[in-house]
Amino acid sequence: MPLTDLAARAGSAMRAFAEASGDLLVQPTLRLGVTGLARSGKTVFTTALIHHLTEAHALPAFAPAHEGRLRRARLVPQPDDDVPRFPFEDHYAALTERRLWPRSTDRISQFRLAIEYERAGGWRSGPGTLMLDVVDYPGEWLLDLALIEQDYTAWSRATINGTRRAGRAESAAPWLALLETLDPNAPLDEVLAERASDAFKAYLAALRNGPEAVATTPPGRFLMPGDLAGSPALTFAPLDNLPEAIAPESLAWLMQRRFEAYKAKVVVPFFRDHFQRVDRQIVLVDVLAAVDAGPTAVAELEEALDAVLLSLNIGRNTLFSRLFAPRADRILFAATKADHLHQTSHDRLDALLRLLVSRAMRRTEAAGARVGTVALASVRATRETTVHDGAEALRAVAGVPEAGEVVDGEVFDGTSEAAVFPGELPARPEAVLEGAVEPGSLRFPRFRPPPVRPDALGRPGHLPQIRLDRAMQFLIGDRLA
Repeated sequence: MPLTDLAARAGSAMRAFAEASGDLLVQPTLRLGVTGLARSGKTVFTTALIHHLTEAHALPAFAPAHEGRLRRARLVPQPDDDVPRFPFEDHYAALTERRLWPRSTDRISQFRLAIEYERAGGWRSGPGTLMLDVVDYPGEWLLDLALIEQDYTAWSRATINGTRRAGRAESAAPWLALLETLDPNAPLDEVLAERASDAFKAYLAALRNGPEAVATTPPGRFLMPGDLAGSPALTFAPLDNLPEAIAPESLAWLMQRRFEAYKAKVVVPFFRDHFQRVDRQIVLVDVLAAVDAGPTAVAELEEALDAVLLSLNIGRNTLFSRLFAPRADRILFAATKADHLHQTSHDRLDALLRLLVSRAMRRTEAAGARVGTVALASVRATRETTVHDGAEALRAVAGVPEAGEVVDGEVFDGTSEAAVFPGELPARPEAVLEGAVEPGSLRFPRFRPPPVRPDALGRPGHLPQIRLDRAMQFLIGDRLA
């Protein structure tokens, strides 16, 4: 192992020791990672989590709140001064004042909640305080961790082979046309490398905007560059027909060098400074988008979720592991946007998600970690109703579609309500993978957030949710017992 790797691991272990020993002896702390692939609802989940904790709502499935033991939760200064603060106030105002969904997560952010509670009883009865540190980051960054174990040649081969999957030919055509003109042994050329990188990024963008938006092909930062936009570490692309030995000062040599720089400057620091320190993890998943796109997209999602779990540092924590090599001991997969379905399909959505992660769940539980699934809506934008189609009564949902959404040929203005029969998921989840749901047959218009009004006493209203309290109980309930 290189000395630099040993030094990095030693530094991580020392920092973990300092943090964990301080937590154990002075202040209990739980670090929760929140992630998910594009448009899965990470920002809404995180905003709703803070909202319900700080307002101490009596959530039925969240024991500390339901039992009246949640005394107070307040935002306090976060522990990492080099990480942007999660802008809760802005996102909450967007949801409640303007009834707009907050912007998507495109960078890492963090907040700390000091949660004061009464212990449930036993020998540790009395008041307690838990510091909850939540790290919100794009799921595409998580999938980048798989690159750490790959070299440039293997990554190029796998990425090019990925273009042969069903439905990718049209998206990949412009990039592959340019790729055919590139000679890996040609002299390095900065301008040519930039052209190749731009064409590759356009391919990744097309994948994200197409039916496979639920899946991803790394590098994740290519579409979410932040302050690294235009840097050499983000200016490379796969090459075809690579020689066994890459010649110095060639185009392939330049691409290989930048690939390794991406891992060293972007991926490894994220793993070392943030991801390696997570105690619990929730992965949000837009299962409905995959189902509506067809069996190929569902299979892509299954593969992406498996890659997520392979990237996680999981297992049962002991005192030694918490001090020197902390692990995530609970992982929750959450199928979002359950409010787009009637409640009779919520358990079916959960069952489908459980099927997609079943293989990975067995592997994770064997390592000593707990894995759960839930179908939820962090903020419920609809209510349930019934629509009549002739003599048939259909279980539907009703809400206010966003301006420009089209339902039954009617274009909505963002103020009028619509009742929608979204369709039903099969009772047997395997049927989705077998093509039982015809692509495009489900109807999921984008609804506006619900109105939030004060109660009769003038107290602030709360954001309605579906099963968010179950997620909270799984992730942090045991630490507030």
